[in-house]
Amino acid sequence: MKEYATRLYNASAWQKCRAAYMEKVGYLCEDCLARGIYTKAEIVHHIIPIDETNADDPSITLNFDNLRAVCRYCHAAEHGAKKRRYITDEMGRIIPID
Repeated sequence: MKEYATRLYNASAWQKCRAAYMEKVGYLCEDCLARGIYTKAEIVHHIIPIDETNADDPSITLNFDNLRAVCRYCHAAEHGAKKRRYITDEMGRIIPID
């Protein structure tokens, strides 16, 4: 992870913001929920990507309007990973997506 991202994600302000946002959305993946699927969110994704120019700007990094709670699959898809037809749960069991 890049230094500016490490600094942001280790900051207590981000940890509090992340926890508050996850609670606000009920710990559910917002992308899956839009498709009628209930999936646990694991990542709070920044809609406007964080980079070295905005990592210290709380109007970008800590703004609920710039956040989206997503599962690992949706986060990977957001970043261009190939679409998978399944995911696995914490026990390694296969869960169909489509």
